[in-house]
Amino acid sequence: MMEPLEETAIALAPQADFSALQQAVQQIKEELGKRIIGQEPFIDLLLVAILADGHVLIEGVPGIAKTLTAKLLARTIDVGFNRIQFTPDLMPSDVLGTSVFHPGTATFQFKQGPVFSNIILIDEINRAPAKTQASLFEVMEEQQITHDGTQYAMADPFIVLATQNPIEQEGTYRLPEAQLDRFMFKILVQYPTLEEEVAILGVHHHRPALARDLEEIQPVLNAAQISELRRQVKSVHVDQKVLEYIAHLVVQTRANKSLYLGASPRASLALLNSAKALAAIRNRSFVTPEDVQELAPSVLRHRILLTPEREMEGATPDDVVKQIIQKTEVPR
Repeated sequence: MMEPLEETAIALAPQADFSALQQAVQQIKEELGKRIIGQEPFIDLLLVAILADGHVLIEGVPGIAKTLTAKLLARTIDVGFNRIQFTPDLMPSDVLGTSVFHPGTATFQFKQGPVFSNIILIDEINRAPAKTQASLFEVMEEQQITHDGTQYAMADPFIVLATQNPIEQEGTYRLPEAQLDRFMFKILVQYPTLEEEVAILGVHHHRPALARDLEEIQPVLNAAQISELRRQVKSVHVDQKVLEYIAHLVVQTRANKSLYLGASPRASLALLNSAKALAAIRNRSFVTPEDVQELAPSVLRHRILLTPEREMEGATPDDVVKQIIQKTEVPR
């Protein structure tokens, strides 16, 4: 039997047609499936972030296709792509750009750095020092940089996909909370299952020796189509009770005894926008509390900090988020 909230949402929601969006998502998954085995939750969250105009922090041990998946996803979208390998000696100017002196005109001209593209893949973001990490603050939040008093806007769409290794600590610099807050999601990429690993071995055993991953992936969307799909996502209806539910979940992180840092209002906005994208992908013109619950761990896990006591007990941010979801009354 249909829940009362769902009945109300259907009655109020505009009858949007998300068939084009669903078709594009399916085509992207098919293209990625040519080289990526498994990782469906990872891919789904990446697609939600793109449609919700959010940046993504990808965490996982080496060798589980974090970088490859991000590269192939960028290949399915016919826009600019740059990859930046973060290292301890990387300077902010190596990312953003610098002024170059031209003797002929006796003037300085700004030379754009690799961040001037549409999809930016930052490998091992926690390997660069704090000043280089801080150079991303403005561009991730406002999609522009300021150099010598002049503002330079990024082209649309602008998405940052950053990877980091949770195990290796030698030569790494922990990301500050202010930067973590600018990522819509923190995705934890898991090891493949036994069946998936067997399939991976089979694909690599039978593939041609000279086959290249990128050459097999065909573009599905362009910049204009991304803008149109995002416009459709914004039209997804959100009931007032669901808005209040999102706010309750986030506000409870600020008063939880297991946490000494709760989530900011950016978390509420990220939950709202990503839930709308998830609903559209699932061909619904309204958001349900289940959409919010599904996305809450990815939105909140990097925005909250455990107390030392809870950390010593072996608790994780996901444990606390799960408890908050269980204790919060679901609107009906």
